[in-house]
Amino acid sequence: MAETHVLFVEDDDVIREATQLALERDGFRVTAVPDGLSGLEAFRTNQPDIALLDVMLPGLDGVSLCRRIRDESTVPVIMLSARADSIDVVLGLEAGADDYVTKPFDGAVLVARIRAVLRRFGHAGGASAGGGEPTERGILAFGDIEVDTEGMEVHRGGEHVALTPTEMRLLLEFSTAPGTVLSRDKLLERVWDYGWGGDTRVVDVHVQRLRAKIGQDRIETVRGFGYKLKA
Repeated sequence: MAETHVLFVEDDDVIREATQLALERDGFRVTAVPDGLSGLEAFRTNQPDIALLDVMLPGLDGVSLCRRIRDESTVPVIMLSARADSIDVVLGLEAGADDYVTKPFDGAVLVARIRAVLRRFGHAGGASAGGGEPTERGILAFGDIEVDTEGMEVHRGGEHVALTPTEMRLLLEFSTAPGTVLSRDKLLERVWDYGWGGDTRVVDVHVQRLRAKIGQDRIETVRGFGYKLKA
């Protein structure tokens, strides 16, 4: 199996070098660069399997870099933030990041989060097709929304809707149980592969992003419980 190629953009020399060594010991191939503009160039040149981006970067900050990457690719992105309560976390997720890790981080935790993201990207169709109105094999229909659970594509009113793999996994969870309320913790477990409590802001921001693409009224907030797809 080919090595997973990680792009790591971090301006702190000590953190960058130590993290690169730790990831390489775990079998990853790492391209590490110190600033946002170098990160964008390295992304375009090397086409990594996953990108780790510090929020605070010189030249081009991590949130802007994430947005530029997302304009060109659905490659998974994990943001690294020094403060768990920072608005930068939400900004990074809104820019298209799939997850975030708070600094200082344990190397084993970072590796586990990387592998969790890669697992769901390698198998975006983890949910089985069971909900919605069946049409062709593998197609779930909700009004003008069609979800192809085999081809991993979504159409709205006949037009293709571009979703990241994380957004696709989230939609599949809703699609297999339309009308059923799914809690944030359950979605963290099923979509983000968290076997423990995580930050539910990750879920909330991704639901917002999904609503913007398939229609604001498609996913209903059930206050105090979670979200559900309107059948």
